[in-house]
Amino acid sequence: MTDHRDLWYANPAARAWRTEPLRDDVAAFHRAMPGYRPTPLVELPALAASVGAGRVFVKDESSRFGLPAFKILGASYAIARALAARYGLGDRAVPLAELGRRTADDPGLSFSAATDGNHGRAVAHMAALLGVPATVYVPSMLTAVAKRAIADEGATVVELDLGYDDVVTVCAERARRAGPDHLVVQDTAWDGYDLVPAWIVDGYATLFTEADAQLRAAGAAGVDLVVVPVGVGSLAQAAVRHHRGGPVAPALLLVEPDNAPGVTASLRAGRPLAVPTGATVMTGLNCGTPSPLAWPLLAAGVDAAVTVGDAAAARAVADLEALGVDAGPCGAATLAGARAALGDPGRRAALDLPDAPVMLLVSTEGRRANPLPG
Repeated sequence: MTDHRDLWYANPAARAWRTEPLRDDVAAFHRAMPGYRPTPLVELPALAASVGAGRVFVKDESSRFGLPAFKILGASYAIARALAARYGLGDRAVPLAELGRRTADDPGLSFSAATDGNHGRAVAHMAALLGVPATVYVPSMLTAVAKRAIADEGATVVELDLGYDDVVTVCAERARRAGPDHLVVQDTAWDGYDLVPAWIVDGYATLFTEADAQLRAAGAAGVDLVVVPVGVGSLAQAAVRHHRGGPVAPALLLVEPDNAPGVTASLRAGRPLAVPTGATVMTGLNCGTPSPLAWPLLAAGVDAAVTVGDAAAARAVADLEALGVDAGPCGAATLAGARAALGDPGRRAALDLPDAPVMLLVSTEGRRANPLPG
């Protein structure tokens, strides 16, 4: 495999680019779901000086609707939109109680998804809430803990001896053969399949609108650098739309594993690539191909991207744990990426930050979602 250690990409024009913001009704949908509460925004003064920042905040997604990752935001909203369309209920996300009444009278309905961890569990969880059978396809390298968690939600888990990108292909083909009563809930797009992935991206709006309100409550007038982990790019796409949809734009830094650098390698090449991937503790980021839906926004609106190794991610897990933040390797990758970017004078200059920037790390999962080996 090509050596992708410590890849770096920068786009000095990104800060000035603008796009349409995310939908503004998403947070209201999530607030109406049982068990909703904003996830914490944790300030870490002890970390700020060590990474060359004025203030560091972590958006802690280790417990979102009882699940150890943020993915339920996208899965719940997309399923609600898709079912509203199926039942002729208009262009809105219908409350779950109403959808549950509809699905009870729709015995042929089923869901499926391909996953490298958290997305599949979120789809399985939603299927259980709605009484709909679900099949989740996973690569064999996914941890036993993650596979068991998906099965415990009530889904059928199909393990394939393939990489994530090929698992997505198998899921899509089997769903096509299953017919119109089968709903694929996937966070990456392909030819003829883009509505559900777009709704998943919209669903992530709640994370960023919560963070904005929490930053204001903490006395931070704005944020200078937002660091986001990236797999296929759906969360990064949401970050671009949120932060490039208004007049003031922070720098956006994407972080991915050096063994799965699909987005960073594509940005460097100036076109979407499908790169081979290898084993990584950041299993939720182990994707080799950017979502075609995300790609144009990432190419235009992302300031920088960097790859990090497993050792750096594991160190970040331990450092955040010592400061009271529950972060799995994918979530902690943002700290590893911030260190890789801000610790290099040339990279820091490319981000065009003030001397004491306010930094937001998006920690997308807790340790129970994806425990470190050993």
